[in-house]
Amino acid sequence: MKILLKNGNLIDYKTKVNGIYDILIEDEKISKIGRNINENVDRIINCTNLKVIPGMIDIHCHLREPGFEYKETIETGAKSAVAGGFTTICPMPNTKPTPDNVETLEKIIKEAKRVNLCNILPYASVSKGEKGEELVNFSELKKAGAIAFSDDGMPVVNSRMMRQAMIEADKLGTYVASHCEEKSVSSGAINAGPVADRLGVEGVLPEAEEIMAAREIVISETNKVRGHICHISTKTSKDMIRDAKKRGVKITCETCPHYFTFTVDEVLTSGTNAKMNPPLREEKDRKAIIEGLKEGTIDCIITDHAPHSKDEKNQELSKAPNGIIGFETALSAEIMNLIDTKQINHFDLVRLTSYTPAKLLKIDRGTIEVGKIADITIYNENEKYIYTEEMVVSKSKNSPFIGKELKGKVKYTIVSGRIVYEG
Repeated sequence: MKILLKNGNLIDYKTKVNGIYDILIEDEKISKIGRNINENVDRIINCTNLKVIPGMIDIHCHLREPGFEYKETIETGAKSAVAGGFTTICPMPNTKPTPDNVETLEKIIKEAKRVNLCNILPYASVSKGEKGEELVNFSELKKAGAIAFSDDGMPVVNSRMMRQAMIEADKLGTYVASHCEEKSVSSGAINAGPVADRLGVEGVLPEAEEIMAAREIVISETNKVRGHICHISTKTSKDMIRDAKKRGVKITCETCPHYFTFTVDEVLTSGTNAKMNPPLREEKDRKAIIEGLKEGTIDCIITDHAPHSKDEKNQELSKAPNGIIGFETALSAEIMNLIDTKQINHFDLVRLTSYTPAKLLKIDRGTIEVGKIADITIYNENEKYIYTEEMVVSKSKNSPFIGKELKGKVKYTIVSGRIVYEG
């Protein structure tokens, strides 16, 4: 299969290319990049006035299968991901059963291959059953295909166990992704403060995230091992990670579009569709997250795509589960809140969504170069639309972006030289 992308605005962080180019794709790979390429091909895509970037990579999401297929499946999640421009996604292990063993992990990988839409690289859990009592066999699971390790929404409370896990993962050239939540101060529905008081619900203290983030920094620094902190949301977390990086600590971190788009005030209009963990914070935190993306403290943007059914979300604030879907709105949020506001440029966007995520995962992706696998995202940064529930590709519809005007629309997603989405 030969595909020719004509006259697209190619933006690549690694090569520092930002200009109008043609790209020839032959089978899985990019065979030519240049101007005025003329070849006999199976398909020509006119990319005039469109941005062409390396396929977006989400290193933290939830596909719910096995065990919670009423929320999402590997297939519906992959369809949602490619609709959002993602070519590689990494689902977390909070499924039932948990991928704490080779058999369960291999079933997930097998189903991902059957679906065959995007690259799906699953996490394995850190502890058996995510119970925090006994570590998994790291080398066995890494060999079976685990991209990294995490107990995700169930933080590893035992510090000795977390230390050992980080050391084991580091030896294997991978990492533990830490959901930072100190349970003794984390009970509550939304961020502690005036909005929680106004709604009469218990507030989550920001220290819940920050105490655990500090612990992971200490373990990483003391043992000279790699550590990765999930979905940071507060100014203090960002500042601690920035200072640790300046000291040479091998710590990395991620954040989500909702933390630089919304504040806790969004709960007043979107209700439980603005409830997640960590919760939306204050304006000072939102600004700090943007600053962290600009200065390089925050390594990448992830979606934390977390589908829940309508019945689950249609409960009172204190009882509804945490999480929102995010694949299909991530790019628009980035364009509107980071690019259009001139907080970052398009090179930065590629760095945060493609190049650095590939480096963190140690996969040969995240760049558009001759000879590389053709994983490509093509979008119109100026196209505006109202994001309606009917447009949602995900099986679940829990999003605070529904009903809002968004800007930036994915037009094509190409994975290994195949067009897997046309919008």
